Amino acid sequence: MTELKRMNKFRLPLVIDGVQVEISAMFREGTGVPLVFLHGFGSTKEDYADVMQRAELTEHPILAYDAPGCGETDCADLSRISIPFLVATALRVLEELEIDRFHVIGHSMGGLTALILGDEHPDRIASFIDIEGNVAPEDCFLSRQIINHPNDDPEGFLAGFIDRVWNSRYFSSALYSASLRHKVRAAAVRGIFESMVKLSDQGDLMNRFLAIPAPKMFMYGQQNASLSYLEHLATHGVEVAEITDSGHFPMYSNPPEMWRRISDFIRRTPEFVPPAPPLAMSSASDLGSPLR
Repeated sequence: MTELKRMNKFRLPLVIDGVQVEISAMFREGTGVPLVFLHGFGSTKEDYADVMQRAELTEHPILAYDAPGCGETDCADLSRISIPFLVATALRVLEELEIDRFHVIGHSMGGLTALILGDEHPDRIASFIDIEGNVAPEDCFLSRQIINHPNDDPEGFLAGFIDRVWNSRYFSSALYSASLRHKVRAAAVRGIFESMVKLSDQGDLMNRFLAIPAPKMFMYGQQNASLSYLEHLATHGVEVAEITDSGHFPMYSNPPEMWRRISDFIRRTPEFVPPAPPLAMSSASDLGSPLR
């Protein structure tokens, strides 16, 4: 059997556009092209911790981190956080870890961050798996609430947002909303949401996404099969992957299928590195713990 390799947590102090941040991240060493995971709004790097269970990806380095305003990452000025700020953060983290070319997997807010990264640095993207990241105005069903449900009090807006999501009919909405208050800072929400809406409405995201030359997958939940642009993506060379029994959060609703589709896509890219053959063992007892 292939030995699974542990993820290691670390903290990385940075200055982004004059703002002090301290990134909480997890990383695994490897020899292949790194896999970089960018989580969605109100989520954390732990959404992707189970990548270590995928034996077929064991040779690839793995990076995931909490975006400023989310999880265990600290940010000295939450009002400065926006999609451009998150893109600048990603570039600095990649620089510090000396990652040049990489596979990127981004969900929702993280998918939009990855799209801008790929648009501005197309030569660095080995492949792009976009998990319901914004490519059109219709994708702002969460972020547009900053406009449709105005509230000048950050805590008040977040409380209302949590309640509306909790009452949604979509898979895993209650699960997602239950931890939101612990995973996102209220003062960071407005800047993130307003920039997501602006880019979705005015940023020509669809054309920018399609222009990224790397192999691309757009992953979506079965409940969002009515997205108007899915056929357009498919006819322009994007692999479209529907995750059954899922809405906007396949990592909560149907993680086995999500991971199977991610792994299969990465394995079909030219820069995939297969796992090394297992070492010969004299007896079953020599195997020990797969997580040593």
